[in-house]
Amino acid sequence: MPKAQETILEIDLKALKHNFEYLKSKLKSNTKFLAVVKAFAYGNEANEIASYLQDLDVDYFAVAYTSEGIALRDAGITKPILVLHPLPISFKLLIERCLEPSLYNEKVLNEFIEVAKTEKQTNYPIHLKFNTGLNRLGFSENDIVAIHSKLSKSSAVKIKSIFSHLAASEDLNEDNYTKGQISSFKNITEKFVAIFGYKPLLHLCNTSGILNYPEAHLDMVRSGIGLYGFGNSDKENKNFKPIASLKSVISQIHHISKGETVGYNRAFKSEASQKTATLPIGHADGIGRQYGNGKGYVIINNQKAPIVGNVCMDMIMVNVTGIDCKEGDEVIIFDANHTANNLAQSANTISYELITSISQRVKRIILK
Repeated sequence: MPKAQETILEIDLKALKHNFEYLKSKLKSNTKFLAVVKAFAYGNEANEIASYLQDLDVDYFAVAYTSEGIALRDAGITKPILVLHPLPISFKLLIERCLEPSLYNEKVLNEFIEVAKTEKQTNYPIHLKFNTGLNRLGFSENDIVAIHSKLSKSSAVKIKSIFSHLAASEDLNEDNYTKGQISSFKNITEKFVAIFGYKPLLHLCNTSGILNYPEAHLDMVRSGIGLYGFGNSDKENKNFKPIASLKSVISQIHHISKGETVGYNRAFKSEASQKTATLPIGHADGIGRQYGNGKGYVIINNQKAPIVGNVCMDMIMVNVTGIDCKEGDEVIIFDANHTANNLAQSANTISYELITSISQRVKRIILK
């Protein structure tokens, strides 16, 4: 690959395939795989990634909002798409584009049924989310009887799956809590089947659930962060390949005298003669202000260059004292060797936040 001449995000589809196949190797042959491609496929490029995964025979996709599902349909995605947090204002459009809603309380269930009736739907596929301890969205076990009563009066919808979400499956110190969630979901599903008389698809595991709790794989698993190259632990990270490399270039080099300052609010004051480099990437591109003032860093010619001063909207300045470099040289913000996880930890955050923050104005290059 030629050296970067501007700020770019390279996306390696071979790495994506590796991660998908590694996760699939953990499953029984009849366990379905749902790929989570919300938030531009975790800050990457959802249309290209979903198309590639569809060719690899992923069973399902998931997005957060209806607009994301519509974008996938427009890109030619034909596999089922679960919308994890649909809002009632979008229900009619959701049905028009053959998307499948996650419904999580009485209000949205009732509203969706009414829209489905208006649209003359029969057995439209819906998914019911149950809360087992994340306490974010979801019905409770006590709602099952009322759900059955409601659905028995209408043929407009049909339950395709019931699912829940693990709160701490990556943290083995929370093993008892996770096993409690698994047990709670088992009770919910048993009660559901007894009352409804049939078993929809059951799914509970996220990426860390796939890796740490094989007994909970059930009928389908959901993976987001794992597909993009992160296993949520030092042990598992070695088995994944980050698919994205964020690169930029040196726009200008400055020689800073002792006592001079760099950047807005004069946040950096040089204690000795130093050399800085200015890069065309800033907080509008996803490198937040929390990475400034020496916390974050970039890689230039295989050496760390810490960020100096405050991160600007479109630029950062880094300390390149002692680094043999020149204007136009390539800069690595993160890649497979200098991972987004490590950079995120430097600012006391997580890889999810960093990679999903990469602005859409950053040029994407797909490596096929």
